[in-house]
Amino acid sequence: MLVISFFAGVLYMKWVSKRYHKPFETYLNIAYIMIFGGIIGARLSYVLLHLSEFSGRWTSTFNPFQSDVYGIAGLNLYGGILLAIILTFIYCRYKKLSILEVFDDFSPTLGIGLFFTRIGCFLNGCCFGTPSDIFCAVKFPEGSIPYSVFGSRHIHPSQIYSSLYGLILFLILHFWMKNKKFTGQLIAILFMVEAVFRFAIEYVRYYEDAMNYTLMGVTFTFNQVISVSLFLLGLIIYLVQNKRTGKVAVTE
Repeated sequence: MLVISFFAGVLYMKWVSKRYHKPFETYLNIAYIMIFGGIIGARLSYVLLHLSEFSGRWTSTFNPFQSDVYGIAGLNLYGGILLAIILTFIYCRYKKLSILEVFDDFSPTLGIGLFFTRIGCFLNGCCFGTPSDIFCAVKFPEGSIPYSVFGSRHIHPSQIYSSLYGLILFLILHFWMKNKKFTGQLIAILFMVEAVFRFAIEYVRYYEDAMNYTLMGVTFTFNQVISVSLFLLGLIIYLVQNKRTGKVAVTE
């Protein structure tokens, strides 16, 4: 599902390049940077948050051929996004591209990625929810990761919540693109909407103790801490760019 999301994202950027007369080859290079930077960042972030899991077998960090499992299990979304943003920022500065414009154009692809990859999470049994009696609650089979934690109890299908959210996010950003009022508006909206959703979804997702932090008697997850920072960044970009655009309009 991760591979499918990459291909779908690249095809979408091809459409964007043609529709808005953008350099597809340059955008394709950026897509590669985001893809590989995202995977590496997501994996490194997961490993750093689960060091005890890899103690004594550090080759398992990036080794897809292990004795008990095939593939690289364990990715942290925000770790991937962070490294992808940093590498894209460096590339845009090198190519003298408008960083916010590039991020605007790529914003809808995050929705595409969430839609497909969270379905993969559901099929894999990772990123699962907490116990619930809600009408759409599900139970995973014996031998799955959720079963090892909650047994046959029904739990929130948090992966499906996130997948549907990804689809809605894509549609909103896609149709907003042609009507955006200033450069940076889409990426600012993306940061703020994603932050709000991620902060909320954490309340129905299961996390091991290593991902939880307590501050003044209140418990937060690692992703909720990142979400607050992400929201503030989006808000700053929105206010600054909106004000800057207003000044330009008055001057003209």
